[in-house]
Amino acid sequence: MTLTIAHWLYGVVTLVVILTMIFRKGVVLPTILGTFLVAWIYKGSLVGGFTSVFNANLTAAKELFSIFLIITFMVALLHSLRDLGADKQMISPIQKVMTNGHIAYFVLVGVTFVISLFFWPTPAVPLICALLVPAAVRSGLPVMGAAMAVALAGQGMALSSDYVMQIAPGLSATSAGLETANVADKALILSLITGVTAILIVYFQMRKNIRSKDNPLIEKELEGLQGKEDKSKTSEEKPVWSKVFAILVPLSMLAVMVYMISTKVSGGRMGGFEGGNGAAFIGGVAVLLLSLATITYGKAKAFDQISEHITNGFIFAFKAMGPVIPIAGFFFLGSGDFSASILSVEDGNSPAFLFDLIQSSQQVIPESKFLSAFGILIIGIITGLDGSGFSGLPLTGALSGALSTGQIDAATLAAIGQMGSVWTGGGTLIAWSSLVAVAGLCNVPVMDLVRKNFLPVMIGLILSTLVAVIIW
Repeated sequence: MTLTIAHWLYGVVTLVVILTMIFRKGVVLPTILGTFLVAWIYKGSLVGGFTSVFNANLTAAKELFSIFLIITFMVALLHSLRDLGADKQMISPIQKVMTNGHIAYFVLVGVTFVISLFFWPTPAVPLICALLVPAAVRSGLPVMGAAMAVALAGQGMALSSDYVMQIAPGLSATSAGLETANVADKALILSLITGVTAILIVYFQMRKNIRSKDNPLIEKELEGLQGKEDKSKTSEEKPVWSKVFAILVPLSMLAVMVYMISTKVSGGRMGGFEGGNGAAFIGGVAVLLLSLATITYGKAKAFDQISEHITNGFIFAFKAMGPVIPIAGFFFLGSGDFSASILSVEDGNSPAFLFDLIQSSQQVIPESKFLSAFGILIIGIITGLDGSGFSGLPLTGALSGALSTGQIDAATLAAIGQMGSVWTGGGTLIAWSSLVAVAGLCNVPVMDLVRKNFLPVMIGLILSTLVAVIIW
């Protein structure tokens, strides 16, 4: 295998991207410049460099647009439920179950996990922190324990698997040249191992600090939570329809999950929702529920209101995922599956810069599945340092495809890299991520929250990686 100057340049830019993430800087600029330089050198044409930058972003946008749509529709649905007051109705009965701090901890974990699976933790956290955290604190759970439960279950366990919306596994799989379902199934198992491990460690660490309901410290912590509750206003209260949708939406989502799992187990007509069928199904249900909720709330205003909700959903989607497009474009350039369309060359002549670099170094790097797995985990953790959690997935996915051997497959490596990246940058291990929202809404110091999360999460990640290596 002959490595060209373009190959070495691609490797250098990849290292620059990793170093940039270590120093907690954005990597959009180096990936755009890197795409231009690699394409220019490879094609020997300045014009070719310019066109390849555009093509890289266009290719990434085409591959990832389904992700933007599913985020858009789920966030729009949550906004329409908020109009009716159905979002609060959905979780208000759960407050009655929190009879003591021990039960409150696990109820908070379960509810946060389920809601975050369907709506993502970022839009769900304000609702949970406003309604359920005060109830958990009243039952005797320390507010720091409540904050950790929300972060570990939402930003950690739910977001790292992202099994319903399948945005994270979609990014990992696309970059690795795999089917999304192959990565999603393994990521779900690894996220549960990591999450359950971390959640149980936290519980046993803090169980002695759980108080009785008459403890005076409870009132002090509740005072700190005052003003943190969701002040969003339902301009027209519709109690009947609020209850209807509070029942209809969870039942619809549960039906979707049951059907998806049944087809995956039985190998039904939908083929276990291989590829994007799962996201399309949940997205279609969300659109229909959005339409019904908007009509119920707005009637004649529904024609304009649904447009507003969808627009807000797109704004949220592009704020969350927009920077991923140029990053993905650079790593797509390193894949033989996408480089032809980016460089405007014939498929048979398309280079695979990243794969070629890894292949040429195989004789130097010991072929060990433990080394590959923990190497990808460390790279995932490093890429998560930018505070996004998702921006590093194109890199870990691409490396997984290149590093896969007969000892360990690409889907397993991609799932491990996804765990490292999302658990770190998604909001459990660094203070400049969405963890700051959890800390702010729970009125706890964000650095204290990071320190308390660190050891349980790292133990969980190491254990899940070991399990992956052993069973896969």
